[in-house]
Amino acid sequence: MRMHDSRAIAGLSLAVLFSAVGSASAANDYSTATLADYVFGCMASNGQTQEMLLKCSCSIDVISSLIPYEEYVQAETVLRLVQRPGESTLVFRDSAWTKSVVEDLRRAQAEAEIRCF
Repeated sequence: MRMHDSRAIAGLSLAVLFSAVGSASAANDYSTATLADYVFGCMASNGQTQEMLLKCSCSIDVISSLIPYEEYVQAETVLRLVQRPGESTLVFRDSAWTKSVVEDLRRAQAEAEIRCF
């Protein structure tokens, strides 16, 4: 990829992120860092293209419209904790509350997949 193309994609990335920040933050107070983290992670998993930038930005917009920011943070925290090995995380794996929060996030992600990808 040429330097000019990289700069154009980076500029577009920032523009789309700021657009996502405006709409998502107004609705649910998602932080800029959270939005950027989601979009960059999504792009790392799906490809570093302009098309994926748009799809990943759309995805977090859908999720933010369905799940309040606080619940999103809780679900992400639970998902990170249950990936850790050991008995100390059993309470997070077996709790009805944590399962419910994660299920809500999974449903929102599925809806985002349908709408955006």
